Amino acid sequence: MKLKTLLRTATLCWGLTALAQAQRALVLQTDFGLKDGAVASMRGVAFGVSSKLAMFDLSHENTPFDIWEAAYRLKQTVPYWPAGTVFVSVVDPGVGTERKSIVLETRTGHFFVGPDNGTFALVAEECGVLAVREIDEAKNRRHGSERSYTFHGRDVYAFVGARLAAEVIAFKDVGPQLASRVVTLNYERARLEGAVLAGTIPALDYQYGNVWTNLDEDLFAQLHPKFGERFRVKIMQTGHEIYDAELPYVRSFGDVPEGSPLLYLNSLMNVSFALNMGDFAKTYHVGRGAQWAVRIEKISSQIRKENP
Repeated sequence: MKLKTLLRTATLCWGLTALAQAQRALVLQTDFGLKDGAVASMRGVAFGVSSKLAMFDLSHENTPFDIWEAAYRLKQTVPYWPAGTVFVSVVDPGVGTERKSIVLETRTGHFFVGPDNGTFALVAEECGVLAVREIDEAKNRRHGSERSYTFHGRDVYAFVGARLAAEVIAFKDVGPQLASRVVTLNYERARLEGAVLAGTIPALDYQYGNVWTNLDEDLFAQLHPKFGERFRVKIMQTGHEIYDAELPYVRSFGDVPEGSPLLYLNSLMNVSFALNMGDFAKTYHVGRGAQWAVRIEKISSQIRKENP
């Protein structure tokens, strides 16, 4: 057998062995940043549980203390990970206080480890709650960390998440079962009011300044949109109007001249706004979060009402 064939065979066998030994994925999200050793410490704790763990990062550049952003990033990411994936999310301004440390199992088969402070609200709505357990720190905490009160991400959540992902413990071993609900977030749910879509702006596409809404493709379809049609878009912050303009509905950014605004469906198939080769959010001073609301109405429907 030629050397190349031997190498290909060995590589294939190694890959199949690694696949057979693979455990659940462990995905980490924090607001710690990467300028110090905090994230590396969490990874070290997880690696100490099992050197075979497949660890990945969702983001560590979340806005500090911003629970809403952490919740949305989980919702954005979860659909692309297989059942059994364990997410550890630590955006925890209440660390060391009485908020509960939990593991949520959703009906989609995903697990979420972290503080019950609203971080899991959106995935609970999207994926459904199967069960919630409070972490029993007497049994599930990094040995020797009992007097540490400000780094639960390392001492509790990374440790428990790794033990779940490596199947050192089962979900039932996490701790006592709680009521099947998590702390919720107050925001404007997407809906159709007559001929107007109403919702919120949960996130910005930070790299490019595009503005994302929670109005999904199915809801938008109720306005019977066609490419090239124009829509009236209003954006409010805590009830104060920030933006009011007509935007064309197009497939992609290059369908309008450079610098022009547009309405499109983003990669999550949600209604979004952008400037071609520009920053919509910065240009029009638009932010994101529960206090930001949006209204969308097709221009042609307004014309029909005025001229029956």
